[in-house]
Amino acid sequence: MKKITLMALACAMFMAPAVANAQEVTYVEDPAQGYTFNRFQDNWFVGAMGGAGIMMSKYDRGVDFGKRLGWKGNLVVGKWFSPIAGLRVMGEFNQMKGATVYGFAQRRDMDNKLNNKLGKDAHFQYFNNVGVAGDAMINLTNWVCGYRPGRIYNAIPYVGASIHWGFYRSGNDGKGKWTYAGDNKPARNLSLRAGLLNSFAVTNALDVLLDLRFEMMQEHTDGPGNRTWSEYPSALIGIAYKFNKREWTAPVVPICPTYKYTDAEGDALMARLQAADRKIADLENQLRNCGKPGPQPGPQPAGDAPLATVYFPINVSKIVGVQNDVVDAVANVMLQENKNYQLTGWADNYTGNNQINTRLRKDRVATVKKALVGKGVAENRLDTQIDDRNRPDVDFGPKSAPLSRAVTIVRAK
Repeated sequence: MKKITLMALACAMFMAPAVANAQEVTYVEDPAQGYTFNRFQDNWFVGAMGGAGIMMSKYDRGVDFGKRLGWKGNLVVGKWFSPIAGLRVMGEFNQMKGATVYGFAQRRDMDNKLNNKLGKDAHFQYFNNVGVAGDAMINLTNWVCGYRPGRIYNAIPYVGASIHWGFYRSGNDGKGKWTYAGDNKPARNLSLRAGLLNSFAVTNALDVLLDLRFEMMQEHTDGPGNRTWSEYPSALIGIAYKFNKREWTAPVVPICPTYKYTDAEGDALMARLQAADRKIADLENQLRNCGKPGPQPGPQPAGDAPLATVYFPINVSKIVGVQNDVVDAVANVMLQENKNYQLTGWADNYTGNNQINTRLRKDRVATVKKALVGKGVAENRLDTQIDDRNRPDVDFGPKSAPLSRAVTIVRAK
């Protein structure tokens, strides 16, 4: 936030209204600053997937490829914590098909073809795994290419683990009732998994998914006390629905407008800045001289040269702060001179309206006259007027507006 604040201050301090069509500071999101975290209830999603997997343990390979394919299904709920990192949990159903030499789970009669392949008495088996799984996900596309709202494709690798419980049909004919295998055999299977989730955005809220997964599954169902590991690749397709806030917001930073000038415009601008420097130096010199008591040394300016200027805050006609010292010094000079004076009330035309500015001009010049009279200056020596322009000698645009909120005092001709 400090970086953003400093940029905004830089724009405010150094951007001068040099041309009439000068742009304002604009604010835009800057992805280079990272992304802000959303509320916990945002960026959730739910989904469903279905597909097929194949068992590939040392015994399963004896079964023809097509006979080892089994259905899979997932119900998913998950959350993205940033444009890159997310978690998901799911309920799973796996139909497992393969071979065993131990005669556990569903089996059919001896398969001579299997026997010849495996060199053992073998049985075809299948069982169902039901369980839960959890995955940690990384949005690789956002990580490498940067987050972009509305991107159609995202590649999301993940790693995770799962636990399943096995169910089989009792009886060698495969027509018995479904039975939890854990009633008489170990039937809790653990697995480690990794995969690539391919996400295709259909709408802002709906994605189509292609999940390519590989698991190392602990297969207890090859026989009591025989805990083998089976390779288990699978592929699933599905959909995911995203709800609440679905996108991410980058911090907002100020953009300073860029001005381009012709050579003539640049020369004119430099001339105005130099004139402004001279006017400021002259004003500072007047204030220093006004602060000195008694007659000022050297020749006094004649004609319309200002004796002093009393400045006012915006929309104020009361003499405040150091301006009281200016009025005191001017009164001392007037009391020692036998001259008349012209007081002119001003207000800037960059703020307020004509009615307000006219009132301010009249009130300011009346306030200064009253203060001088109160310090002993004869009222008939003070002539007052107002001018409805910005002060022409110090008008350099809106930034110079405070110099027109004033009462100027000159010696009358």
